[in-house]
Amino acid sequence: METTPVPVPVEYAHRVAMYDMDRTITRSGTYSGFLMHVARRRQQWRLLLLPLVALAGLGYSLRLIDRSTLKAINLRLLVGKRFNRGEIAPLAESYADQVVARGLHGAALDQIAADRDAGYRLLLATASFHLYVDAIARRLGIDDVLATRLDEPDGADHIHARLAGDNCYGEAKFARIADWLAANDITRDQAHVRAYSDHVSDHPMLHFADEAVATTPSRKLKQLAPKMGWQVVDWRARK
Repeated sequence: METTPVPVPVEYAHRVAMYDMDRTITRSGTYSGFLMHVARRRQQWRLLLLPLVALAGLGYSLRLIDRSTLKAINLRLLVGKRFNRGEIAPLAESYADQVVARGLHGAALDQIAADRDAGYRLLLATASFHLYVDAIARRLGIDDVLATRLDEPDGADHIHARLAGDNCYGEAKFARIADWLAANDITRDQAHVRAYSDHVSDHPMLHFADEAVATTPSRKLKQLAPKMGWQVVDWRARK
């Protein structure tokens, strides 16, 4: 089932289309893929640390650590405790090329193009790292990005394997969206909002939207969407 946009009254001053990224636009998660991409091309000896990555994942599944801690641990193991942006940037670009070439839902690209043609400002809001998300967003022609930030206490040249602020996920993601709307002088009554996500953690974003679309949804979101009146689509195949 494909998305059927509802006609938007012309009196709205702003039109915003908010997209989650992992498993919404992309066919699979991108975070682990990025870490492996960097490790294989930069310091292959770090692949020997994969058992520790698995151990951290077990700790998360047992609720001994949270998502933010898990992400920081895995980044430290596979990329490093502290690294130079100039060294990682080319790998972020090559990873973005790989994702765009082989890892996107064709129907998601169709919807992005349709929203752009309809005059929507495109916002990508994701828990993945700005470190590589920005490169993917540029290739998709997305206007604005909200993503998880990494600590840069030494300035823009050096990045530390720890999060700066909250993981851009769930309620924290929606708080970032609210701040972005305020910073851009977009008030709720003057905006028509579309939102797309595959995961129930994006309930705040979807609930906020005038048009909420559960895209190839996870089990919990697939169960919730009909109760909330949200559209459900499967983006695994092109139209």
